[in-house]
This record gives sequence, structure tokens and C-alpha cells, in this order.
Amino acid sequence: MNLMLVFLFCFTAAQGMNLEYDNDADETEDTSKEDGTYSQEATVSNETVHDPRGPRPLGHGDLPLEMPQRQVYHEESRRRSRYQVSSTPQSQKASQKIIDNDKGGCTYLGSDLGVLCPNGCELKTALLKDEKNMLNVIKNVKLQVSNISWNTSEITSYVKTVNDVMQNRQSRYKGNNHIISSYSNELEERFVLIKEKITTLPSTIKTMRTLVDSLKQKLQNLERAILMQKEFCKHPCTVTCNIPVVSGKECNEIYEKGGRTSQLYLIQPALFKLPYKVYCDMLTDEGGWTLIQNRQDGSVDFGRSWDDYKNGFGNIAFDSGKGFCDTPGEYWLGNDRISQLTKLKTTELLVEMKDWTNNSAKAHYSKFVVQSEINKYRLSVNGYSGDSGNTLMNGAKTLFGINRTMTIHQDMMFSTYDRDNDGWEPENPNKHCAREDGGGWWYNRCHSANPNGRYYYGGYYTKEMAKHGTDDGIVWMDWKGSWYSMKKISMNIRPQFSLPVEEEQIPQEFLKD
Repeated sequence: MNLMLVFLFCFTAAQGMNLEYDNDADETEDTSKEDGTYSQEATVSNETVHDPRGPRPLGHGDLPLEMPQRQVYHEESRRRSRYQVSSTPQSQKASQKIIDNDKGGCTYLGSDLGVLCPNGCELKTALLKDEKNMLNVIKNVKLQVSNISWNTSEITSYVKTVNDVMQNRQSRYKGNNHIISSYSNELEERFVLIKEKITTLPSTIKTMRTLVDSLKQKLQNLERAILMQKEFCKHPCTVTCNIPVVSGKECNEIYEKGGRTSQLYLIQPALFKLPYKVYCDMLTDEGGWTLIQNRQDGSVDFGRSWDDYKNGFGNIAFDSGKGFCDTPGEYWLGNDRISQLTKLKTTELLVEMKDWTNNSAKAHYSKFVVQSEINKYRLSVNGYSGDSGNTLMNGAKTLFGINRTMTIHQDMMFSTYDRDNDGWEPENPNKHCAREDGGGWWYNRCHSANPNGRYYYGGYYTKEMAKHGTDDGIVWMDWKGSWYSMKKISMNIRPQFSLPVEEEQIPQEFLKD
């Protein structure tokens, strides 16, 4: 039954197609030539104006056999077509405006003919509907793709940034690992060191305990010594050296007053200053000599400070068994006292020396002046005589040129290890004669004479024996050279008594403080 209904529907639609074609033929204009021949161009035009999606007309004489009643009609239409022009494409297009494909399905050109059965046109219409819907979907998809592309770019940039940061952090991580490794190695080394120290700690503690016990013993001995001194001090003090009654401004004045024995005396150069002890030599060269310096056994260290050389140090004299202090000790009288004595009158200097085979030599200077502390005890000598060599004024005769000039002591200031006034770059602590040569003296750069140097037993010594590798012994270069240290050397002063004592005989620049 259903198949029958479909067949009837298709049959009716086919009839409608023929009717539509005939109606169109009636409405066309005549496009034939004047001689009555058929215009092939018009026919072509008539065939080309139909909508490719609508019903197409059958050709002349192509009616189906089962429809004979329509034959006359078609023949008439074919005859008329020789004299009438088919409808123009514009008119056909105008007639197609009544079709609304969006409503679904294809329809005839005439609304009274109904709706065509489903065919390719219906499918195309459906596709067009879907295409319109899909356009929006595609548009949305494109927008989403664009957003995804933008987000992808952002993500790519972010990933690149993160990658750069991670690489930077990785390099830091490697550097930190290196530092941690270094610290770990150092920590391990210190741990090993601490472990070693801890291992030796018991023995160290034992040694410290021994040292503490030793210190306790020394403290006990010191306490006993203090108690003995307290007990000793309960009795009246007695001197081991009896001081003679006679005294004077200096030893020469004592000699003139009758003091003829070489021993310890009291002198008082200034009335308003306290007297002090000195050793007076009353036998050598008519006597009257004040001993200001003496070296004989190495019992006193002459590597002293500025203040020690200023005030004096050492042992002045001791008793050798005669009942009075007739033997001088090792001492330095003091720069202040020496300067004061040289300004009383024109003063002469006598330097006596002896080697380790008891050979002797001397140097005599007719003028000897030492300025005050404000002038750094500057030295001035003149009028040399003797057999030891004039090293103080002329330097070492074994040297030449500037090397010899650098060893002259004339007009030099006094220097000690803590007060650098020598002629060898005084501002440079690495070039300090007093530190290298063992004692205080009027150093230049550095010396040709060094009476206050280090005491070497036997005379000869070497650079390896010297503390700084320099000739730091008790040296008088013109007599024994640089690497021979004297057994004995002494410095004595007295006023010149062979000349009238007049203040103007002393150079005025040396009398000024």
C-alpha cells in the first residue's frame, strides 16, 4: 500500500513538470527569424534559463508513451516555439524568488503544485541548512583555535622563561654544590685536626700539669726569698763598696784634690743635682779619667732602650778583695750625664781596647762633645791620635768612596733599637742599624766602630753566628776588621788641663741644648 502511494506521488510530480514547461513556453517571446526558420540560439537560451535544481523540460517528441493525451499539447507547443521566443533568464530568475529553500524541501515554481518528493535537491537543501549551522560552529572552532594558538604561544614563552630560570638555578646549584663540597672537605680536615688534638690532649694536659707544678715550686721559692729579704732588711743596711770622702765635679777634680786610687767615687757636676757614682781611672796617662763605658766580660746586655741609654745601666764597680771597689764593671754612664760632663769644659776622649791575645790599642780625641737629648745626643769629635785608626772621623780605611763615607760617625745622632736616628733611611723600619748591630750608638749606615755591640767569646765570629747576619760584635774596623769582637773596650773622658779652660774654646753649636 505504501509503495502504491509513493508511485502515485511521483507520477503526479512528473505531470506537474510537463505542465510547468508548457506554461513557460506560452509566455516566451518569438525569437525566430523572418524566414520562419527555428532559431537555434533561442532554443539554447530556452534550455539554459531553467534552475538546475528544479524540474527540467523534456525535449520535443520525448513525452512518455504512457501519457498520449499530452502529445497534442506538446506538438502545439513545438509549433508555437517557432514563432515565439522562450522566456529570458531574467524572467525565470524572477519566477524563482518564490522558492524558500530554508523552509525545508524543494517545491515547484507554482505553489499550487505542492512539494516534490525527496530527491537530490532535498539533500542539497539539508546540506545547505547544515552548512549554515556549521559555519557558526566553524567560526567558534576558529576562535577557539585562535585562543588555543595564543595560549600556546604564551605557554611556550612561559616554558622558555621557566627553562631559562631552571638553567640559571641549575648553574647556581652546581656552584653551591662546589662550595658545599669545599666546606665539607675543610670540615673533614678540621675534624681530623681536632681528632688529632683530642688524641694528644691527655699528654698536653699532663705537660701543663707538670708546668703548673713547676710554677708552684718557683712561687714557693720566691715566697721563701721574700721572707729571707724581709728578715735581712730588719738589720741596718751596709754597703759592700766604701765610698771615699773626697769628691768633686768630675774625676779630674778629685785627682787634683788628692784622690790617687782608681776606684768608685761620687761626683756632682751641678750644684742643684744629686751626686752619682762613677769609676775614676787615676793611673792611665796621668789620671783624672771618668769611665763612661766599659766592656770586659759580657755580663751586661747592651741591647737596651733609649731610656736605658739616657739614664745609664750596668755595674759601676765591685770589690776584688781589697776592701774597696777597685775593679770597674760593665756599664754605660748615661747620655744625659755624658752630655753634661762634656759641656763643663773642653773634654777629651780616650778609647782603649784589647783583643783576645791581650794585644792593646787606643784612640785619643782632643775634643769630644755630646749634645743634649733635644738634639738627640749628636756626636762631635776632633784631634785624633793613636794606633787603632781614626774610624769615628774618617770611617773604615779598608773601604772606599761612598762605602767609606757611610761608616763615619762624626756628627751622627744617637740610635737605639726603639729610636731610629741613623743615616740609613730613618723612616724605614727594615733599615735600622741599632736593631741589626746589637746596641745603642752614633750609627751612620751603619758603623766602622761598634763598642756597644754583642759580646762574642774568642774574638772571631761569622754571619751565621750573628743574629741578623751583620757584623754586630764589639768592632773597631781599622784595627781588627768587621768580624772580630774585642775582649775589652772602654771609653774615658776628662777636661783638657793642658789648655786654659775657656768657655769659648768649645764650639758654640755644641754648647746649645
